Amino acid sequence: MCAGQSVATPHESSASQPQVVTQAQAAILKNLPAPAGSALATSVLSEPLTQQLADIQPLQSQTGVLVIDPSTDQVLYSHQAQSLLIPASTQKLLTAVAAIAELGPEFRYATELWSDAPIRQGHLAGSLYLRFSGDPSLTQANLKALLGQLGEQGITQIDGHIYLVGEQQEQVHAPGWVWDDLGICYAAPVSNFIIDQNCVYGQLQPSANGKASQVNLASSSVGIKISSDVQFTPNADAEFCQLALIRQGANRYHLQGCHPQHQAVPLAIAVTEPQQFAQDAVRAIVNNNHNLTLAGKVKVAYSLPSNAKFIQSHQSAPLPELLDIMLLKSDNLIADSLFKQVGKHYYQTQSSFTHGSAAMRRILTALGIDLTSANIVDGSGLSRYNLLNAKQLADVLRLIHQDARFQGLIASLPQAGKTGTLKYRRGYTTAPLKERIFAKTGSMQGVANLAGFIRLPDQQDILFVVLENGISPELNKLRKPAFSADFLSELVKMIRKDAPNSTSHKLTSP
Repeated sequence: MCAGQSVATPHESSASQPQVVTQAQAAILKNLPAPAGSALATSVLSEPLTQQLADIQPLQSQTGVLVIDPSTDQVLYSHQAQSLLIPASTQKLLTAVAAIAELGPEFRYATELWSDAPIRQGHLAGSLYLRFSGDPSLTQANLKALLGQLGEQGITQIDGHIYLVGEQQEQVHAPGWVWDDLGICYAAPVSNFIIDQNCVYGQLQPSANGKASQVNLASSSVGIKISSDVQFTPNADAEFCQLALIRQGANRYHLQGCHPQHQAVPLAIAVTEPQQFAQDAVRAIVNNNHNLTLAGKVKVAYSLPSNAKFIQSHQSAPLPELLDIMLLKSDNLIADSLFKQVGKHYYQTQSSFTHGSAAMRRILTALGIDLTSANIVDGSGLSRYNLLNAKQLADVLRLIHQDARFQGLIASLPQAGKTGTLKYRRGYTTAPLKERIFAKTGSMQGVANLAGFIRLPDQQDILFVVLENGISPELNKLRKPAFSADFLSELVKMIRKDAPNSTSHKLTSP
């Protein structure tokens, strides 16, 4: 754990239905290596360009590349497009499409208050039920406001208990998540009980006089206990002086190791027990509400009583806004919560990664995506058991580009040098890619993927998928742009050079 880490071809045309190729596309087809075994394989390639592509092809990693014109399904370039690779966060493209198809754009998470007794002279003569829904955007402030509205119902005292209603025996981590990521917020547990993204913040501070370091937590980190014996050693070798987070259960942690500087270290740590965190948070909110008295305790239940009556609710933003955050910021918690919701809605059962996987496969298959060879484990792409190929991702992008239900997702993709995870990415902050690439990133150790669209003035959109797996961690130390940036730069230059007077359609946003 690093402290402070927030921490064949798509729909190829048949011989009986020839496709129209524009002047710009013809130029690309002339100059790009053709898919092996295709009719284009005999194309005469310009020797300088062939050498350029050979020069940037990684020698040690595995790549899968596919470039097509989504308006005609014409393949412009293909390399190992059927090879299965780890998709990382490009998996979120599948999640976004499945969520819209199954849940609909009006979907919102609802966190609800229910009661099992009447109100008499300001007293709720029974218990209050707070039903959670796995809302990844729910905060302590939202809960405080929701419980604060009890006064509007004339409730000043609860004679019974407050029950937090969730699901029993939850699957909060997907198979294939790396175990030493589980203490980091980007791998926070995906539970029905989600508050503040199931993440707590603080600082690890050095102490004077050789005493042990101290952890100071934010006031919202209720119920969290972190001990430390970390030594701050400014002259230590950073390669051998590192921090380690020990997860002890029940939202208890221990920090050990050393830190090669003397400045405080920001901490962002995922809770281990979301149910306990929810109990502690609600208990603190009630204790600080001077207009509400609780006679009983804050407990957990897994269903509402048959006589429960609805009081009020807090709702999340609608699905399109959640997807916008998910794609721009590559938010894993939103992705996996929606993934589980899709399974719950499709099968009308308890939410789980297993149901989400089965539902996503069936939903996307019904939409024309062939996932026969794919392995789908989660919605975020965190699992290293996920496997997709470039063709499958290209088929999803083609669906997004052509189906009106999904076209709004293009505006949510990071834009090179401008927004989201492409705002500061090396190779994408300057010409020729800046502002021209709209794509979902997919990065983890050894993986650097990109899938999306090239958008140039007076040119049709070009769809691309560039997958790269097996990257040596040593290459990251060189701080060089990824293979995708080199490949796309050459592609954009070719388009501009070979088709300056293209007659293809002017770009318009869907």
